[in-house]
Amino acid sequence: MDSITIALVLLLAVILSGTISRLLPLPVPLPLIQIALGAAITGITGDGVVLEPDIFFLLFLPPLLFLDGWRIPKEGLFRDKGVILELALGLVIFTVVGVGLLIHWMIPAMPLAVAFALAAIVSPTDPVAVSAIAARVPIPPRLMHILEGESLLNDASGLVCMRFAVAAAVTGAFSLTDAVGTFLWVAIGGIAIGVGVTWLIVRVKEIASRKLGEEPGAQILISLLIPFGAYLVAEHLHCSGILAAVAAGITMSYAELRGKVLGITRVRRNAVWDTVQFALNGIMFVLLGEQLPGIVSGAARVVTETGHVDPIWLIGYVIAINAALAALRFAWVWVSLHFTMFRAARRGQEIRKPHWKLLVATSLAGVRGAITLAGILTLPLFLDDGITPFPARDLAIFLAAGVIIFSLIAASVGLPFLLKDLELPPEPDHHQEEDTARIASAEAAIRMIEKLQHAMSEGRTDADLYGDVGTRLMELYRQRIDGRSKIGDEAEELRRMEEVDRRLRLAALRAERDEIFRLSRARKVSEEIARKLIREIDLAEARYTV
Repeated sequence: MDSITIALVLLLAVILSGTISRLLPLPVPLPLIQIALGAAITGITGDGVVLEPDIFFLLFLPPLLFLDGWRIPKEGLFRDKGVILELALGLVIFTVVGVGLLIHWMIPAMPLAVAFALAAIVSPTDPVAVSAIAARVPIPPRLMHILEGESLLNDASGLVCMRFAVAAAVTGAFSLTDAVGTFLWVAIGGIAIGVGVTWLIVRVKEIASRKLGEEPGAQILISLLIPFGAYLVAEHLHCSGILAAVAAGITMSYAELRGKVLGITRVRRNAVWDTVQFALNGIMFVLLGEQLPGIVSGAARVVTETGHVDPIWLIGYVIAINAALAALRFAWVWVSLHFTMFRAARRGQEIRKPHWKLLVATSLAGVRGAITLAGILTLPLFLDDGITPFPARDLAIFLAAGVIIFSLIAASVGLPFLLKDLELPPEPDHHQEEDTARIASAEAAIRMIEKLQHAMSEGRTDADLYGDVGTRLMELYRQRIDGRSKIGDEAEELRRMEEVDRRLRLAALRAERDEIFRLSRARKVSEEIARKLIREIDLAEARYTV
């Protein structure tokens, strides 16, 4: 198939996966359906996509990681920064050593350096896979924030460990000093480049918009190009393009707080990014499914090198590696938790020990995904001499793919059981923050109406008209202030009233829209007028459904 046909087939598979997921009687994770569709496409067409790892990294990972960094709640990220850094750095190294030794012990034919490389690439969790699981499993918000933060930061540590393990396998040499220095350059340089590129682009964009006006289409296109720019600059300077994309997204979220973008631009941009995220997430797992038949056949050819003639041992290896990953993750989380509790006790803080099920859920939630797939495919074909094949390459690729699929299944099956009826520490109540923000914004609106009303009506014969309109608008804002100022039972009653109001408004808006469509079909309203009115209703509906 040519490139255009392949792209269309992949997009069609993503669309079909959503439909199939809704038709199935049991909740099956969307990524697993997409993987199955990818394998089916290869079985029908007879050939899959030739996946170039560098192109895969460039096309898929920068925009998705950028968006995750942009939208991840910063409050949770900084509140649990200690736990996140322990998981993203310490756990990765702990996993590389432990799982690497296990793999070499199970498969002596796989050199220790290759085993460490495989362990390094399966150590990072994947933000895309975590988000896909969270869409179907009710993960507690704080745990979700920790998992997202961990998966955004552990990619660099895992990939750097893999880089040095591969270098040791190819050349037979390894330097701990060089490894530490390179890691610092890769991580710090990637973050600095992501921040710098985004800040520069945003500043230039703001200056151009202030002098020439803002074009929403151009603003959206710029936001789509920023992650690619940050990634390419970082990779050119031999830094982490992945961390550059994440840092660019986080910087973009702070740049947005300046409020320099038009509202219509934000509405359209969110719609575009939601579509990009949906399409790229799905295509990645479909591509994984397309690679599976070739990966399985390649692994089956080399499995005899392990001393086992039956390919069924491949499944045993995958299960053993996943069990080791979960066990090491559980041990690390347990030790980290008790160390944190010990420090809190010394500071005199109240300690609430979490249920053991939450610790097991944290271990199962370490899902692997696109980072693991793309990273393992970068294994070289030959050693340093250019003649000797890289040892057990096909087997390593199969085991990594098996870890991805098994971790998705384990999380999808185990998390609902572990989190069902589990008593969790109370999450912060943000109702007071929301009420405070709404009161402050309403007061600012009243001040602006008073100021503008006076300026517009001064010296005019129809000043009463401006006064009446301004008074009516200010009364709406004062009602908001009075309602949000209530506390206790009155506040709870107000929230119930708002829910009733929301449902009635949504029903009314849908009735409006149905009637306009009916008038348009009957040729009683022009298409242009109908489109304008429908857009107004859609925007109003979005206000009550977000």
